[in-house]
Amino acid sequence: MYRKIDDFMQSWDYEAKGTQKILDALTDQSLSQAVAKDHRTIGRMAWHLVTTIPEMMGHTGLSVGGADPHSLTPADAATIKKSYAAVAKALGDEVRAKWQDAALEVEDNMYGETWKRGVTLTALLMHQAHHRGQLTVLMRQAGLRVPGVYGPALEEWSQYGQPAPPV
Repeated sequence: MYRKIDDFMQSWDYEAKGTQKILDALTDQSLSQAVAKDHRTIGRMAWHLVTTIPEMMGHTGLSVGGADPHSLTPADAATIKKSYAAVAKALGDEVRAKWQDAALEVEDNMYGETWKRGVTLTALLMHQAHHRGQLTVLMRQAGLRVPGVYGPALEEWSQYGQPAPPV
């Protein structure tokens, strides 16, 4: 649970950049890739990341703007990339402008439970990392190059002058 706005903002800035890297690697053709029939596609999962930020943070009283969580998934990757960048920035701006450290102890109704805002911010980051991981698997299935977030991805080791670890 976050107890200081600065600590969250440091994490958010890093995590949002990582998510943007993943989204920036998407193509229009890749958006229909799913692990199996009747499962989320890359496009739907990426759009879910975009729409969750305003939806979840709306429960805390922040107004992040962005797409409705029930809106249709855009047919083009550029809209998803641009929309994520906008809501990620808006979240940072809202938190910095409207909350002080004490606000992280305030409790809100979150999906039938009571969460401190510091917990909500932690859940938002973990939710994003979870779906980012799912996206990278689908991206490999779609033949896309996956960018590293917490270290080099398979294709990036050579940039560090090292061979990729053995499989």
